[in-house]
Amino acid sequence: MKGNKYYWVAGALLATSAFAQNKPIATTKTQTAASQTSILQTAVSETWIADLQDGRYKNPVLHADYSDPDACRVGEDYYMTASSFDAIPGLPVLHSKDLVNWTLIGHALPRQVPIEHFEKTQHGNGVWAPAIRFHKGEFYIYYPDPDFGIYLIKARNAAGPWSEPVLVEGGKGLIDPCPLWDDDGQVYLVHGWAGSRAGIKSVITVKKMNAEGTKVLDAGALVYDGHKIDPTVEGPKFYKRNGYYYIFAPAGGVATGWQIVLRSKNIYGPYERKVVMAEGKSGINGPHQGAWVTTSPVNGQSEDWFLHFQDKNEYGRVVHLQPMKWVNDWPVIGTDPDGDGIGDPVLTYTKPLTSKNYPIATPPESDEFDGPALGRQWQWQANPKGTWAMPAAGFLRLYSYKAPEQTSNLWDVPNVLLQKFPAEEFTVTTKLRFTPNANLTNEKTGLVIIGQSYAGIYLNSGKNKTELVYAVCSKASDGKPETTRLLAEFKPETDLYLRVKVNKGGKCEFGFSEDGTNFKMTGEPFQAEVGRWIGSKVGLFCTRETQTNDSGYADYDWFRVTK
Repeated sequence: MKGNKYYWVAGALLATSAFAQNKPIATTKTQTAASQTSILQTAVSETWIADLQDGRYKNPVLHADYSDPDACRVGEDYYMTASSFDAIPGLPVLHSKDLVNWTLIGHALPRQVPIEHFEKTQHGNGVWAPAIRFHKGEFYIYYPDPDFGIYLIKARNAAGPWSEPVLVEGGKGLIDPCPLWDDDGQVYLVHGWAGSRAGIKSVITVKKMNAEGTKVLDAGALVYDGHKIDPTVEGPKFYKRNGYYYIFAPAGGVATGWQIVLRSKNIYGPYERKVVMAEGKSGINGPHQGAWVTTSPVNGQSEDWFLHFQDKNEYGRVVHLQPMKWVNDWPVIGTDPDGDGIGDPVLTYTKPLTSKNYPIATPPESDEFDGPALGRQWQWQANPKGTWAMPAAGFLRLYSYKAPEQTSNLWDVPNVLLQKFPAEEFTVTTKLRFTPNANLTNEKTGLVIIGQSYAGIYLNSGKNKTELVYAVCSKASDGKPETTRLLAEFKPETDLYLRVKVNKGGKCEFGFSEDGTNFKMTGEPFQAEVGRWIGSKVGLFCTRETQTNDSGYADYDWFRVTK
């Protein structure tokens, strides 16, 4: 595949890129679109593989920003979803056979509602911590929008299609819902509160729903107030075991907190409280917010596991997997070397029990743009329009789209196509050809690393020329303008290769090449920054400043993520 070599290891298709070997980048296509698509669906990351292939795994199992993960098991299959905030498509759905190797099988939310509201960037808003469950042959995802309320979507197949969102309860500040179908047929919903909208936080509420789980029926009851010892308790997950109702909930703040569990014989309490996992001496900060799953029995034996996130600043909230056991009807998550009942998270551990060994699997990263649709890893900064991007026969065409009025940088531009950072260290290289509208100037396209500050390398159209510019925008989220430096000038429709190397700690360096072999680096390191509740992202854009009846465009031949 255009310079990549593929080989089989332990039943999985792995890719070794020419970039990683410092070899020239092939510029011609050597396979059909159908064969390319097949390879892309099974290609494995070069940058992060959690499966150590010796019966153990390492954390994080997903070194990518799948914030606030929740999961459920159906037979021998595991399904996970996560917060997506304003990114579209939203509500990623991942699948695994062993809780270690995960594939991204789709998104449950192709457009975010209200549609017009989310046609503008809404950083930090939108989909907060969701819950996924399987009930009577259907998948349910309950997700909160802190400005509008709690929604429900359903599907027979986790890969979709999913139903249109139904508003289960409207209101501001309702967050982090999770349902429970009780043994007597009653249906309940637990949720937290966002202080920024509701004016109160650190409390957990339980409400009754109708039998269909589509409507809240009452005002609910307070079941836990964490103000004194568990500030910012939120993200509750509801379970029942051995006659106890359990609420798993994080507390103490995203980057600094701990995992608590509440239990009671009565759904409305009173609830006992216990800390079941904390950082301890592990160095894994804020280990909390996630999902308890029990494995499918193998020879009559099952295991309990817990998926949670760790806040890693510019890398976002990455996903860890912890062993879990029950002691006196209390869970202990991780390992408990000092025997105090509070688990410490692990960095490596024996893989979960399965009926057989499964091949390595990772979410997609590179995209050859050879199929009729974008790879599943891509998300826009707002509800997309059909004119922004059109996959074609062997390339992705981005049409320039007018930036919103009074926009001084890319932070508020909706048509920025992005994906998550996949590892601590990686390199992105893309090949493009820019064909600007001859009647316009200041059409722009290129490669960007974006958070609340950003940097990028892009082409800017002028009269009979295009300028290659290195841009940095400090405090973009505050509306600050870019500063730019001219790197080179080219004729329109010149093939170019753009690159960014992300080093440990999120330090980035951009470069470009005319031949795909010799890259000129800018020599200016850029420190990647967090976004609004998310990590930094990498991707492409194509904008203009004027509204006319036609636009220029950029053809991206491929986008490759390598070591």
